[in-house]
Amino acid sequence: MSAKPEHYDLIKKPVITEKATMASENGAVVFKVAMYATKPQIKEAVEAIFSVKVKAVNTTVTKGKSKKFRGRDGERSDVKKAYVTLEEGNTIDVSTGL
Repeated sequence: MSAKPEHYDLIKKPVITEKATMASENGAVVFKVAMYATKPQIKEAVEAIFSVKVKAVNTTVTKGKSKKFRGRDGERSDVKKAYVTLEEGNTIDVSTGL
């Protein structure tokens, strides 16, 4: 399966945090994804882009915080993250980039 342009629209970037690093030790990779992305679409995109087999996809939506920006009230955007669990023997090295 080859990667289509819409696959790159779904998956924005990998999340590299302490929590994501702990998840990667258990064979999971965390990606920031588009808000409209569904679990089957995310699975198809990751398999096409990285040539791996996906076991499961879990998603979370983090609501944007209210913040002050130059003295004015502002709000950060909502963010959707996908925790992608890979089959045994499959790995994705997110530290090198695409």
